[in-house]
Amino acid sequence: MAVRNHFDHRRVPDATSESEATALPNGVASVLAVLPSSAVVLDREDRVLRASSAARAFGLVKGDRMMAAELLALARQVRRDGEIRESELEVAGHKFGQEATSFAVRVAPLGSHGQVLVLAEDQTERRRVEAVRRDFVANVSHELKTPVGALSLLAETIQDAADDPEAVTRFAGRMQHEAARLNYLVQDLITLSRIQGGEPIPIPGPVPVDEVMHEAVDRCNTKAAAKDITLVAGGTEGLRVWGDDELLVTALRNLIDNAVAYSPEHTRVVVSARPAGESVEISVSDQGIGIPESAQERIFERFFRVDAARSRATGGTGLGLAIVKHVSVAHGGEVAVWSKEGSGSTFTLRLPAFGGTAVTESHSTTTTPLEAAK
Repeated sequence: MAVRNHFDHRRVPDATSESEATALPNGVASVLAVLPSSAVVLDREDRVLRASSAARAFGLVKGDRMMAAELLALARQVRRDGEIRESELEVAGHKFGQEATSFAVRVAPLGSHGQVLVLAEDQTERRRVEAVRRDFVANVSHELKTPVGALSLLAETIQDAADDPEAVTRFAGRMQHEAARLNYLVQDLITLSRIQGGEPIPIPGPVPVDEVMHEAVDRCNTKAAAKDITLVAGGTEGLRVWGDDELLVTALRNLIDNAVAYSPEHTRVVVSARPAGESVEISVSDQGIGIPESAQERIFERFFRVDAARSRATGGTGLGLAIVKHVSVAHGGEVAVWSKEGSGSTFTLRLPAFGGTAVTESHSTTTTPLEAAK
């Protein structure tokens, strides 16, 4: 009972009490209640008269105290001269392991009794997006610069070697390689931009998984044949998912391309499908070099490379797995990876089954080697 009396007689009333509302100028309490920002009202002695739930959740306010020293300093300056002030500050997480939060702050006088209004808008996500955008532009510029510079240099070399047909043929072949690399990068950028933009799938419909697997494998045959890697298709036949067939082919092709690029010669890559409840799982397994555990959480980031030198040597754009991730999300699914260094990797696309039923035609399971050289 003593504890309750102590609470009832606090100089700062409870946030839901009538006495608190009347301590503020008319209409202010109603306005503060609908503001999306963290809002705090301080009295002339820097005690908290009102604090929004967001302000308390972010740790800006505890009890009747403002916890951010920077905000208190701004409030006192505003109280002295009556000038509105704006600033930005970063507040450390008040819980263990919680990241710091960035705020855009506006502090203004409120009424004529020394009260001050503090508004703090969470800018953490906006700043993160801006940082990602800056990194993306920088990475794109770097990736485009490499093949463009190579094409320019090769063109000059061909011009100087105009009297040497053998050299012209050799350098022309390298120009074709760089042009193809540039084309792949531009196409991947276009695909990633469209998927990341949140655009709806153009014409979603039932997509036969067998056809997606066959088309993706067919597009990877040439690269696999060059390394004498056998592509194997297997799993449950007759599965269907809901979505866009071309996007799914692109995602699966990227997974197979990665598997081929990071697998040694004379091995095999297995593509399989199976029902999983109301979903369909499409897996791509290889016998490659594997991915370090420390890098597995970042491999779906744009332009992230576990081994940058090796990745560029294989001709990759650094966007393939990012595209896979965004295609899976656009279809209401997800992508997961299992990998162990020296033992290979398995990437699994998990997609909603068409009509909520994974198997629609057949439950038979087959495993068919696909001749990569044909």
